[in-house]
Amino acid sequence: MPLPAKTAYSPSSVTADDLDLAVRLAVALLREAPPDAWDGTAGSLEWDCWETVEHLADDLFAYAAQLGPRTPPLEGEVPFVWQRRRPGGPANVIHADRTAGSAGLLQVLEASGALLVAMVRTTPSRVRAHHVFGISDPEGFAAMGITETLVHTYDLAQGLGLAWSPPADLCARVLARLFPDAPESMDPWRTLLWATGRGELPGRSRLTTWRWDGTPRA
Repeated sequence: MPLPAKTAYSPSSVTADDLDLAVRLAVALLREAPPDAWDGTAGSLEWDCWETVEHLADDLFAYAAQLGPRTPPLEGEVPFVWQRRRPGGPANVIHADRTAGSAGLLQVLEASGALLVAMVRTTPSRVRAHHVFGISDPEGFAAMGITETLVHTYDLAQGLGLAWSPPADLCARVLARLFPDAPESMDPWRTLLWATGRGELPGRSRLTTWRWDGTPRA
């Protein structure tokens, strides 16, 4: 359904509270997953659901780490060692202890999200740090973390047999911050899925390549 003009994608800032909400909603949903469903494939990804949660936790941790040094790196990532547990699996710093079960896995996700929330809250807005899509600021890393959380929870919901529909206003703020060229006349959640290669929009086919623009805004 088209949005009224007054609710076109909001240019308002993406905040640590937005990120905290996204992670809390994702963790709450994933707690509903059947215990035996975690080995299934996550949506269109090549990873199983357990690996996808580890990857999401790793994203959130890595974004927090980029903002962590007193002088954040501008030309590369903080040099942790990323490792794959199997060929074709995600290359992560963060891996959850399988013996802790899905409850432990979701604690890892929640803790990684909390690290990024804390860094976004406490890092001055003037700080800049490297991302593979370009140098960004704390707000940009918050928006990236939200995007990763929303779309990977969508992948997980498909694999786990859950229904996932995040708040429209949250999706709209992320679109305004990271995807300024996305169409503004359509449902924000459907548009975010389209912008990240996970769906189609009327008159627009599914994207086969995509990237966001984390450039700090004036």
